[in-house]
Amino acid sequence: MNVCSYTFEEYVNLVKSFHGYVAPGVVIGGFMVDLALKHLPKDGLFDAICETSACLPDAIQLLTPCSIGNRWLKVIDVGRFAITLYEKYRGEGIRVFLDPAKIEAWPEIKSWFFKLKPRKEQNSQLLLEQIKEAGADICSIQQVKVKPHFIKIQHRGGFTICPLCKEAYPVDDGRICRACQGEAPYMVSQILDNRRAPNEGESDNHTESEYKEERDVISNNQIRRGEKVQ
Repeated sequence: MNVCSYTFEEYVNLVKSFHGYVAPGVVIGGFMVDLALKHLPKDGLFDAICETSACLPDAIQLLTPCSIGNRWLKVIDVGRFAITLYEKYRGEGIRVFLDPAKIEAWPEIKSWFFKLKPRKEQNSQLLLEQIKEAGADICSIQQVKVKPHFIKIQHRGGFTICPLCKEAYPVDDGRICRACQGEAPYMVSQILDNRRAPNEGESDNHTESEYKEERDVISNNQIRRGEKVQ
């Protein structure tokens, strides 16, 4: 039982090294990628879509050139355990999904997939054995054509410097970067000097509240000039 060019055991070790542990979703994902590749031309250029952000994207990144970093892999999280590999420019491709009807014969896989019992009560060894034995037989396959707006290659425009955080950002995002518009996933407590070790000297205590004050000043200036506030 192989997963692309790897034996099952080699692929499991690869999953553990890359993903951090032997996640059943990444192991099953290997069989899904393998099945999709078998139905694609050998010499074509393809991109990938993954319909969940949990585990499955790593199988694509392990077994194909597609990754989130090179933007050949798009994660469109609609909550379905499915992947699509498609011709890069025309959008013709193969969709593979874990078929609930086909896992009925595999009780440990069914229990894992539908979360019928807590993880600590799962039999991890039996689950892995059933995944190996089932292979791609628990998957179904569809021929699809990806919608044009998912195929379109997005080119990055110019960059400018945000007047608040002083970092570069896409000029199309407005007069200040999206993070300073309120989309940052964190609060700045202080800015450290990377030339000094922690606790060595004083740091620049430029806080989130000070960023907010600067944002308000810029916004008020734009309003007085009659400009659109970004």
